[in-house]
Amino acid sequence: MLDTIVKEMEGKAAAAEPLGSSLKFNFGDSCIHIDGTGDSNVVTTEDKEADCTIGITPEDLAAVAAGDLNPMMAVMSGKIKIDGDMSVAMKLQTLLG
Repeated sequence: MLDTIVKEMEGKAAAAEPLGSSLKFNFGDSCIHIDGTGDSNVVTTEDKEADCTIGITPEDLAAVAAGDLNPMMAVMSGKIKIDGDMSVAMKLQTLLG
């Protein structure tokens, strides 16, 4: 499932404006890191420091991306945990939309 999410994220990240910061999806045993500090968004599975870290399961991330899970409700219910710069998390709409 992680490979599928990474492929989808790479496509969406390439089409989106650079985030201007870095973001990490932390799945516990793996992660996806998006570095948008350069001319484009670079997606890797490296566990590097990020301006904003989002704790989420791969299944919940897929549900958010598909529009089946409301991100705000997921945060309020504890399915998504945000650590770091909240403004970076708000830019996710451009990557997941």
